[in-house]
Formats: sequence, structure tokens, C-alpha cells
Amino acid sequence: MIPVDAKTVSARFDALSQVATKAYAQLFDDQAFTVAVGSATCGRSAGALPVLAAFREQMEASGIEGRVIEVGCMGHCYAEPMALLKRPGYPPLIYHHLNPIIARNLVKEFFAGEDPLLEYLLGATEANEMLPSMSDYPRFGREQRRLLVRCGLHDPEDLPQAMALGAYGALVRAFTLGPEQVIEQVRQAGLRGMGGAGFPTGEKWAMARAQVSEEKYIICNGDEGDPGAFMDRCLLESDPHAVIEGMILCAFAVGASQGYVYVRAEYPLAVARITQARDQARAAGLLGQDILGSGLAFDVEVAEGAGAFVCGEETALIASLEGARGMPRMRPPYPVEQGLGKKPTVLDNVKSLASIAPILQEGAENFANGGTDACKGTALFALAGKVVSPGLVEVPMGTSLRELIFDIGGGVPGGKEFRAVQIGGPSGGCLPDSELDLPIGFDSLRRAGAMMGSGGMVILDQDNCMVETARFFLRFTQAESCGKCTFCRIGTRHMLDILTAIVEGRGRMEDLDRLKELAQDIHAGSLCNLGKTAPNPVLTTLRFFRDEYVEHIEQGRCRAKVCNVMTAYYILPDKCARGCDACVGSCPVEAIFTSPKSRIKVIDQALCTKCDSCRVACPTEYNAVTTISPIDQLPPSEPRPPAETKKEKS
Repeated sequence: MIPVDAKTVSARFDALSQVATKAYAQLFDDQAFTVAVGSATCGRSAGALPVLAAFREQMEASGIEGRVIEVGCMGHCYAEPMALLKRPGYPPLIYHHLNPIIARNLVKEFFAGEDPLLEYLLGATEANEMLPSMSDYPRFGREQRRLLVRCGLHDPEDLPQAMALGAYGALVRAFTLGPEQVIEQVRQAGLRGMGGAGFPTGEKWAMARAQVSEEKYIICNGDEGDPGAFMDRCLLESDPHAVIEGMILCAFAVGASQGYVYVRAEYPLAVARITQARDQARAAGLLGQDILGSGLAFDVEVAEGAGAFVCGEETALIASLEGARGMPRMRPPYPVEQGLGKKPTVLDNVKSLASIAPILQEGAENFANGGTDACKGTALFALAGKVVSPGLVEVPMGTSLRELIFDIGGGVPGGKEFRAVQIGGPSGGCLPDSELDLPIGFDSLRRAGAMMGSGGMVILDQDNCMVETARFFLRFTQAESCGKCTFCRIGTRHMLDILTAIVEGRGRMEDLDRLKELAQDIHAGSLCNLGKTAPNPVLTTLRFFRDEYVEHIEQGRCRAKVCNVMTAYYILPDKCARGCDACVGSCPVEAIFTSPKSRIKVIDQALCTKCDSCRVACPTEYNAVTTISPIDQLPPSEPRPPAETKKEKS
């Protein structure tokens, strides 16, 4: 055990904390004008940087003294760009769907005047009688924020702001408790690996501490490769010091001296912010030799991955970090026994490491009170797809899928019918409405054929074909296979070929049994979880949506009208505008012509490539282009006039 002088640790931390608290109080003082613009990747893609510039320019032009800062993601991706505005006499107000014009008007009307422009207001951060509060909305009020508690409330590139909101406060408690008690706290809290495996974190740390070695390593797995998932990216961009603090706590507990943050290179902002956070922590004495006078020596390096999905698997990630090709290896020995450089290595997900400080600060018992008996704490999900309010949502374990999707996420937009939720990333399962009362947890989702994964959740509606959905996700995992295992490399290729034949109208009923057999063999014969779980989308769609497979094979029908071979484009005569040529101009193969008799547009089915250009181009006030199943009675249409054909060809 590292000898720790608790008084020295506490005194050094208090000195840093006092400076940080004073700086934050000046920034968000009741008499200060402050604008905080959400400028993580999601905000930037929606136009946050021009909004940020407009606020700064107008503040200067109006002669208003104040600060305009960047903050992280607030979780409400559907409302981006967003900004928090603070002025004397008002609680902090959050505005949504901003643009540079609205930003300038807010400065002129709200800061220079006293009109808060309520038409752009999402809500106040504090409950009050005059204005709507953020907590009044199910999208925010039903959440339980632990991991996201600081996201969107401070500048992630400013260490004092993070410390003023509690960052690194758990270090003092950890150094007072000692390594064994830190591990015991994590064990009692019931924290399980949030990367998807769900292995008890306390048990992993205890195993690593028991290893006798002069060198031990900590690796933060930020290689988030699931389509539609962005939880790890959000934490690295919005609260990087939470991750650094978790790594320090882990190093203290297991006796490690070196850490690595492995982030995919496709996350340039995350790489930049975690690197800057590392540098700031070093300068403040929170990393390096003799951290806070505790005697602990620990430092962190940032490594960029090349983007291979398989490198999310721990042994493949370690191989990549060592400079080799990212390919899984046989286990045991596990990384806690022989990991990086064949030394004991603890490899934890971003969310797992960010959960450690709340456990120590709140107490293990308080953390364990949330969730279920088997799954404690909270779960962080990225709601995406056909949902009213996409974005990041943090809820207690045990929350039902129905509550998460409909009560918090707002349900399916446009009054369309919910079809399925694909949960757990590309290797997750597709669950129908009948499974939505399932409580969220590692074991409950696994029993249903899905899995927690890293927290990706894609909502599908009536316009999604479940056979094509299974093919889409299997195509991703098949392409991302490292090729080491025959079952994964070749088996997924055969499954993909069968699914392609079904969506192209060449399927046979015996193909369904063949898909099941291949799935079982791939699960049994694959080395890592990429291969073992790759068939999940196929198995769950076969289980819950078998009727769609049968329709594709026996009837040649795709009820969602997604599969090209089973879909035809048709122009509704009663809705077509006689003088509109939008569809004609959009067609790349000149398959649309004007009937000489009725003067409406007609699609030549022999030439149509089903590219969807005509439907997109058709003005919304008409919506004349529709899709139908060719096996249905295709409405009669006039043949293409020979003269017009010759004229167009000439």
C-alpha cells in the first residue's frame, strides 16, 4: 500500500479547488453576462461554431461585458445548436435551434434589453413560477444524470471549471481510504463493465491488484465503433477530466504507473480535448510524480486507433496499441494477467472509468440503490433513428425500453407505427413492441436475444424492412471481421449472401433454417464477441419478424417497400400537378414522360432504376410519387409515345 499523508493531499487539493471555485463563480456570477454554447461534435455539425461567433461579435458590438464560452454536449441533439444564457435578474436559460441571426437578436433583445425571446426558449435550468423548467420535460426530468452531470455546464478545455463542479474531488477520499478499500467500494457499488461485457469492475480490479509485477497498465477503451453510438465520444469531448480522474483512481487501486487512452482517429475533437485535459492535469500536479503529495506516480498517454471495429475487443485493442495488427487472441490468459507488453493490464470503457468518482463521492451504497439487483447505477444510451428526441439519455438500470423510447424519447415521429428497436450496436438484436416492457440490463437483454453493447439504440418504424435491416447490420460486421476465425470470416459471408438473395427475390424457405444453422456455428466457433454476436440481428428478426421473411420469399412482397426488386414507383394521377416537371428533371435515366392525353407524368417501369430521385423532387404540396408492390395491381398507364421516345433520345 502506498503511504499517504492525508493532510498533505487534502491541503494541496483544497488550494487548487479554491482557485477553481472562485474562477467559476466569477464566470457564472448572478451579476455576470455569460453565454455557453454547446459545441461538441453534434453541436458543431448543426452549426454551433457560427452561432458562437455571432454571440461574440454582437456582445462586442453592443458593448456588453461578459464571456462567451464553449461547453460540451447537453444531450439534446434534436435541439442543436443550443446555448445557455445567463444575465442578472434571470435564472440560466437554455435556447434551442439557434442560428447566427437568432444569436444576435438574443444579445440585442435579452442582454441589451429585457425581452428573453421566449419563442426560442427550451427551458430554465432552475424551477421557477414564470418560465418552463428543463426538469418539467420528460426528455430531461426523467433522467438520472451521473455520467452526464457536468456535460454542457462547463468548458471542457478549462480545468478550474471542471474542478469547481467536483472533478478530482474523489482523489482525496481514495487516498484516505487506501487501495483495498477503493476496490471494495467499487465492488459493493455493483458496477459492471459499461463497454458491453458487463463483467464486475471490482472483481477485475481485485484480480489486477493481486498480480505480482513491477509494471501494470491502465487502458481506457475509447474505440467506439457502433453505428449510431456516441456516448464515449460525448464524455471525452464534454467532460474529459472525469475520464482522467477515473484512470488515476484505478491506477491507485491496482498499483499501476502508466495509462493509455485509446481513441479512434475519427474523433479528432475527442482526441484534442482528452490530450489537453491530460496536459492540464499534469501542470496542476494531478498527473505525474507524487500526485497531490500522495506518493502515487501515474501518467497518461493518448493513442489514436485506425478505426477498425474489431479493436473495440480488448485483446485486439492491446495488439493495436503494441503496433501490431488489431486481431483478438485466445483467452486465458486475460489482460489482467498478461496484457500490454505481457504485463497485468486493466482495460475499462470510458463510461466505466467515469463512474468511479461518483461511487467514491456518493458512497457505494447510494450508487447501488439505483438500478436493479443484478445491474446497479445508470445506463447511458444514444437514441437514434426514428425517434422524436434523439440524443444522449442517462436512466437508471431497470428502466423499461418503452419508457425510454416513448416517454423520454417522445416516440416515433409523424404518427407512424413503431416497428422495432435495434439495441446493442451492429451485433445487437432487433426487439418488437411486445418486448418493450423489458427492463434494461445486461442479463435481461441478453435473454431476449439482444445486448447492452456500448449503448447504441436505433429506433425503426413502419418504413423499415426488417430483412433489409438484418442484412445492413450483418454487412457491417462481415466487413469489419478481422478474418482470423474461419467461422466468422466465411460464415458471415454465407449468411450475407443468403440475406441478399432474399431481399432480391431469390430466396427459398429452406434458407431460413440454413441461416439459423450458420448462426449457431458462427457463435460456437468464433474467437471474440464480434463473431459470436454478429448473427444476433438475423436471429432476432427471424424470431420476431419471421412473417416478413416469408412474405419476401413466398409472395415477393416487401411491406415497407424498401427492397428494390419488390418495389415500384408510381405517380398518382389525382395528385400530379400538370405543369410541374420536377420529377422529369430529377430522373437520371429519363424514365418519366408526359402523357399526351392526360398531360400527367408517367414512369416507364422498364427504365426506372428506383433511385428515389423523383419522390424526393416532388413538391411536398403534391406528394404525387409513391411506392407500391409490383405484385399488387399496378395501375394502368399509357405507353410511352414512340415519337417522344425518339425525340428524347435525339
